[in-house]
Amino acid sequence: MSPRATGPNRARVLVPAIGVPIAIAAAVLVPMQATAAVDLPDKTVEELLEFVEASDVESLSGTIEQRSELGLPDLGALTGGGSGGSGGSDETDAAASAALEELIALATGSFDAKVYLDDDRTRLQVLDRMAERNVYLGPDEAWFVDSETQTATRLTVPADADLEGIEADLRAKADEAKAKAEAELPEGAELPTPQQLLDRALERLDETTEVSVGTDGRVAGRDAYELVLEPRTDETLVGEIRVAIDGENGAALAASVTARGASEPAFSTGFTDVSFAAPDAAVFAFEPADGFTVTEQELPIPSTEEWAQWQADAEARAEGDDGVAPDAHGDRPVVHGEGWATVVEMDAEEGGLAEASAALEALTTPVDGGRALQTSLLSVLLTDDGRVLAGSVPVDALVEYAASDR
Repeated sequence: MSPRATGPNRARVLVPAIGVPIAIAAAVLVPMQATAAVDLPDKTVEELLEFVEASDVESLSGTIEQRSELGLPDLGALTGGGSGGSGGSDETDAAASAALEELIALATGSFDAKVYLDDDRTRLQVLDRMAERNVYLGPDEAWFVDSETQTATRLTVPADADLEGIEADLRAKADEAKAKAEAELPEGAELPTPQQLLDRALERLDETTEVSVGTDGRVAGRDAYELVLEPRTDETLVGEIRVAIDGENGAALAASVTARGASEPAFSTGFTDVSFAAPDAAVFAFEPADGFTVTEQELPIPSTEEWAQWQADAEARAEGDDGVAPDAHGDRPVVHGEGWATVVEMDAEEGGLAEASAALEALTTPVDGGRALQTSLLSVLLTDDGRVLAGSVPVDALVEYAASDR
């Protein structure tokens, strides 16, 4: 197993996954070009979702554009200007700063990139004006390469990480849950079919979201369906999400998120050109050139013993066997609201934000009980008593939730 997505449906989730803020995981780069010349066979919402689910695209190459207009202030303060200051080594501080800066740029910035995908290999080539950055994902390793700084970081799986064992354990847990569910069914009853599960999922989705099939159009030179999701509440900052779906193979071609009341997307990403033929194997090959600084870093994957302990602790917390009610654990996020207006609350230290509070202070403004940052799609509140609240809601909603928990 490698540090990558697996399965035949990676192509349809690749576009929404690149650089999308965590709370908005699906989000048309270039707005769909509606034209009378495109007249795909009519599909209901259910049929379109089934079409996407059945997509078996495993290979593609193309150019992606991402555009973000989130209304964010200068995020350079989050990286501290690359000066370190965490108390670690200069090399560690520089690597951490570079990684954080890259994450911020990909999540919130605008860029053009080449994407290559073939079975278990992926490459993302971000094109800058005078340089490029590359991410290579393979079966056994991953590389992040920056041509401007001439650095290459190799990510590997720890030698003691039993990935096959973890996968087997997860399969066993799934089989156990299925067997338990079957045993609890009334006599003669059966577990729901995939179709029934889809029907139920759509019913639940319909409670919070109006889902519709938009106008057929063209994206990256290909005929595409359009799936439109609109929140049924005005308590969220999100106005709508539009996803373009290839009319031939069901792969996601582009997607966008538009803020409530806005006429243009706040975040958009997708292909401007795409081919579903297997790319040349040479595009996935990487060897550090002379003059490059190469570092290695292990991915934080648990060992067999750590995985077993995590499982035991999780089961104990779920059942309350450790003497504490499951919902009373301080290390568990508290969830307020529901659907599009969901707000997550956690301890800043547990969320890993305590050390970044000084940098975050430069990006936030004072509010009752703390400091807040609101973009067009997401709000974050840092309370004076050390909590963090975030959601696709106005800051006022976060302040209200924070005050009710004091």
